[in-house]
Amino acid sequence: MKTAIVHDWLVTFAGAERVLEQILICYPNADLFAVVDFLDDATRKKHFMNKRATTTSIQKRPFARTKYRNYLPFMPLAIEQLDLSSYDLVISSSHAVAKGVITGPDQLHISYVHSPMRYAWDLQHQYLKESGLDRGIKSCLARRILHKMRIWDLRTVNGVDEFISNSMFIRSRINKLYRRDSAVIYPPVDVEAFSLRKDKEDFYLTASRMVPYKKIDLIVEAFAQLPDKKLVVIGDGPQMSKIKKFAASNVSFLGFQEASVLRDFMQRAKGFIFAAEEDFGIAPVEAEACGTPVIAFGKGGALETVRGLDQKDPTGVFFYEQTVKSLHNAIREFEHNIAKITPKNCRANALRFTPEIFRDQFEKFVEAKLLSFF
Repeated sequence: MKTAIVHDWLVTFAGAERVLEQILICYPNADLFAVVDFLDDATRKKHFMNKRATTTSIQKRPFARTKYRNYLPFMPLAIEQLDLSSYDLVISSSHAVAKGVITGPDQLHISYVHSPMRYAWDLQHQYLKESGLDRGIKSCLARRILHKMRIWDLRTVNGVDEFISNSMFIRSRINKLYRRDSAVIYPPVDVEAFSLRKDKEDFYLTASRMVPYKKIDLIVEAFAQLPDKKLVVIGDGPQMSKIKKFAASNVSFLGFQEASVLRDFMQRAKGFIFAAEEDFGIAPVEAEACGTPVIAFGKGGALETVRGLDQKDPTGVFFYEQTVKSLHNAIREFEHNIAKITPKNCRANALRFTPEIFRDQFEKFVEAKLLSFF
């Protein structure tokens, strides 16, 4: 069985790449393909079996290493030029264009979808506003490009034989946009890297890249109005200077930190604050693996990774509006019910998302589809 694995782009090691790493462990003899591949040798060796991807023409375009996203309008054509005609099984790992590879009727194409193209569909208006493209000539051009991307994205749905979504939340988006059902296989989380600690200290933690949809500004502003509660913020990004304007003396900014430092703070924190609407969201699971409860925005993947107070063995508390008032209410509810949320239950919930479980479910799904296809 000759296998090809297609990923959108390889420039860093983040959530989608953690999934790709486990898929490669399942199929170590597979060939790897991507729009571009600019991974450093250490990352390639550690996580991807030293495999170098076969790439598209965009790999050699000017400034592609740092400005690869600027080539988004050209990516549909580029991904279609990858010749996969000699492969029996094609697995795409897609949040943009990877699922658009061309396959024939005698090839099984299974697509693991991290998300339908966010900026082309329901998050288009947010994307345009945050990019400063919500008005003017550039806005018209951007909207035209995204319109064409949506048409292409829908056309490629018919080339996929089986969809896998990374959460029930994404399953509903796939059904809404593509009118296709999908199996749900949650992404792998390196739970063993985050050990359980039962004794907690009197501070809250949030950790994220400082970009608008993560809503770190909301969290910092909320704690600025709660001077008796301490917040530690780990992460950096383009919004850092703006977010610091909301801060008070009870908020500490540590900037970017190595993984070992982040783990230490996660283990010691009283609670982890998560205000983004994510497709899945790895950080809350990592916090739970440390035995740390989560206060999360009650939409998206967090509803599947955190157990609220209305569930058996709760691991956190939800707030349902991305407002300071709603977060304040959630913090008060959390502190009033903190005895009901135990480190042991948090850890047990996190163990549902181990790499071993992901690989087992993924391999069984692919095997079943192969048996019925060939």
